Amino acid sequence: MKYLVRDRIFGIGDDYWIEDENGHHAFLVDGKAMRLRDTLEIKDPAGRVLVTLREKALSVRDAMTVERDGQTLATVRKKRLSLLRNHYRVALADDAGAAAGLGAGPGAELDVTGRVLDREFTVEHDGEPLARISRKWFRTRDTYAVDVVRAGADPALLIAVAVCVIRIAERERE
Repeated sequence: MKYLVRDRIFGIGDDYWIEDENGHHAFLVDGKAMRLRDTLEIKDPAGRVLVTLREKALSVRDAMTVERDGQTLATVRKKRLSLLRNHYRVALADDAGAAAGLGAGPGAELDVTGRVLDREFTVEHDGEPLARISRKWFRTRDTYAVDVVRAGADPALLIAVAVCVIRIAERERE
């Protein structure tokens, strides 16, 4: 299933609908204003919060957390030594891999590799693609797709990972 995400909409106070490939509202992104750290909530169409994205405070390297029900689900940060390509590591909480439909055990990690700033990258677990992020399907430069390729994977988590990686890469570029 592909989810269409508009670029540059993830700012403080911004709200935006992410649509599925059939044009239906799938997720509402709610940018929380008046917070000390960047905070975004991804909600279902009924308004229930599925995941919360937060900038990690007091981190040596840029990092963001993905939370569900007040518990950290994943921590996203750039891999220390990645010379040729953008490479990010997503550390899942002990029970997050199984809960997210990834079949991952305690301490599991996701790898994110590709050209993040070009919106051409992949999220993988143990070499198996979970999602492909790409602009190649669109004529307009302000939209990219998060194509969830693994059946049963949590699309809200994978969209959150993509958004976190892009935000970290853009901060690094600045």
